[in-house]
Amino acid sequence: QVHLVESGGGLVQAGGSLRLSCAVSGRPVSSHAMTWFRQAPGKEREFVASLYWGGTSTFYADSSKGRFTMSRDNAKNMVSLQMNNLNPEDTARYYCAAGALTRATMKDPSRYDSWGQGTQVTVSA
Repeated sequence: QVHLVESGGGLVQAGGSLRLSCAVSGRPVSSHAMTWFRQAPGKEREFVASLYWGGTSTFYADSSKGRFTMSRDNAKNMVSLQMNNLNPEDTARYYCAAGALTRATMKDPSRYDSWGQGTQVTVSA
């Protein structure tokens, strides 16, 4: 199991940018999907973006494509989420998760066994 700690959230105006980071400790393996989810009050946890610890491809929700970029730095044991052109609908608590999942299951939060504590992102109009 891996331990995850998110950072980088905050308050930003619409159209602004934020960069979230997730520090990874433990023993992630190449087959681990590293994924960002978000959850707004009263809503279900929602898939944002994912990549494999040992892979090169990234996968995005439709709402993230073109605005968010997920990256990985294996040397620093970190994954990041660069978020541009933010809008109020992006307001949520953002979570980093890890699990040995396939592309077919990586969007399902119930499948993950490692979670960070989350970081709050608030976008004002």
